[in-house]
Amino acid sequence: MREKYYDLIGVYSAFLCLAHCILGPILFIVPLGISHSPLLDSFFLIVGLFPVYKVVRSKSPVFLKILLVFSFALIALSISLEALYHQESFLIFIGAMGVISSHLINYNYKKDEL
Repeated sequence: MREKYYDLIGVYSAFLCLAHCILGPILFIVPLGISHSPLLDSFFLIVGLFPVYKVVRSKSPVFLKILLVFSFALIALSISLEALYHQESFLIFIGAMGVISSHLINYNYKKDEL
């Protein structure tokens, strides 16, 4: 019963990360005095790691675990490229959509299981 809430936390975390990635560049262009911080990206990555770990350790289907880990790795790779080489990458969008979709599929799987 409790395991499905990790999926909800993962969905919310990935959605906030996706919103940050989409709205962030727009807000940085507008002269509001807001600057980009890699610490915020790292915060989203750390917060998202906990639900991913819990889902991978659960009795979820193997294909969902693979999709979740692969999507999370894309997000981590994109954040690393940005932090190390100051290179923006579209991989973060693909990874965030993969994390959101895999958490939603797993949430529905757990709901049907009960």
